[in-house]
Amino acid sequence: MSSEKFNLLSFSGKMKTLHLSWIAFFITFVVWFNAAPLLSVIADSLGLTKSQIKTLLILNVALTIPARIIIGMVTDKYGPRLTYSVLMGVCSIPCFMFAVADSFEQLALARFLIGFIGAGFVIGIRIVSEWFPAKELGTAEGIYGGWGNFGSAAAAFTLPAIAIFFGGEDGWRYAIGLTGLMSLAFAFVYYFNVTDTPKGSTYFKPKKAGGLEVTSKGDFALLIFMKIPMYATLALLAWKLSPAGVAMLDEQTTNIIYAGLVGIFFVDLYQTYQVNKDIFVKEVPEFERYPFKQVAVLNVLYFTTFGSELAVVSMLPLFFAETFGLGMAQAGMVASSYAFMNLMSRPGGGWLSDKFGRKNTLLILTAGLAVGYFAVGQIDGSWSLPLAVVVVMACSFFVQGGEGAVFAAVPLIKRRLTGQIAGMTGAYGNVGAVFFLTVYSMVPTSVFFYVIAVSAVLGFITLFFMTEPKGHMAEVNEKGEVTLISVN
Repeated sequence: MSSEKFNLLSFSGKMKTLHLSWIAFFITFVVWFNAAPLLSVIADSLGLTKSQIKTLLILNVALTIPARIIIGMVTDKYGPRLTYSVLMGVCSIPCFMFAVADSFEQLALARFLIGFIGAGFVIGIRIVSEWFPAKELGTAEGIYGGWGNFGSAAAAFTLPAIAIFFGGEDGWRYAIGLTGLMSLAFAFVYYFNVTDTPKGSTYFKPKKAGGLEVTSKGDFALLIFMKIPMYATLALLAWKLSPAGVAMLDEQTTNIIYAGLVGIFFVDLYQTYQVNKDIFVKEVPEFERYPFKQVAVLNVLYFTTFGSELAVVSMLPLFFAETFGLGMAQAGMVASSYAFMNLMSRPGGGWLSDKFGRKNTLLILTAGLAVGYFAVGQIDGSWSLPLAVVVVMACSFFVQGGEGAVFAAVPLIKRRLTGQIAGMTGAYGNVGAVFFLTVYSMVPTSVFFYVIAVSAVLGFITLFFMTEPKGHMAEVNEKGEVTLISVN
């Protein structure tokens, strides 16, 4: 752990690692969301239908759920420096594929593959936890998450202007290609400028690869239970692409995907058992245990917080346009106030968590989030626009503050598994997004907001099962030496 002061304007030591990591995350989000602000131009350029545009949006998030789990494992095993650099380099390829695509099928394949870059977030959670002590961890992870997350808003603001600057029918291609170039260049910058840990610190790796380690039989059962929603969400995405949804896939292909998901689920169960079979034979020593219920609670909370953010950002411009009769450009600017809050709210949630405790902060922010979405559900044409914007921004403070507080707690559970735990919690954010967007496609908008509010109430209830991190977590290195890491 680096003992220097927490000075945001510094660019050395731990602060250099933090700044380079949030910039890496920022670039991955610019790439991940580079098509959204240009969709109407892309549609005109290639003659896409409405259902094809919707399909591209679904494909954009499909791969991110398994990707976050996989990248979490890879990060814990090979270290964040190598994993982030390779991810940014490799994911520039589908970005270039998208830029030169001239049919819907090519766009769809590129968009599906670009979803993998949405897993970049997980990598930085681990590297930041290596460099910052527990008392600063919430603030540091909040800055990493909030400033990096802003990449999606930055893409919305800058890419249309860049496309216009290049001009002509192919302006959008240059704008998208440029984001791929940024990702490729920064892969090298990151690799040559960060290290996984401060000098003299040990990078603890999982004892076994292939699945998340748990430390009791009850936790094993809970882990299996928590895997089911992730597979169910991927099945739901397949259903949305089937003849029952946007009809991109035929019946036979959809059934093959369902069968494949069931098969992968059983392989996953087998792998998880292989990693954890020792717990059925002998008890794990007390000092090495960690409570998996902590992970389960944080999964549920991230389902509501980040899940609702991804869903609401997708539908908010349309909501403002229809409710207040605004033009699309005005509606987009007004709706962006929700994403803008990320710059302050997520670091704010992390900072509150450092000051007032992980559990108390989560209780307050989750309660505020429930109230916030109930209030947003009341908005209709009789409201004044400024009041509606204030209510939406207040709600978004609790949403993003909650995200910051969730990831202030994630790295304090088990150091050597931080990437995998962050991967699972992060994946639950995407599960939430798919769930809420599916609800949105089926019910009136006000009901959509109430459903999110109810999920926040459930999250609030699960918090009573969480315990405040105290004392130390123990890690054992390859020589069998025990290191105690403070979590207070």
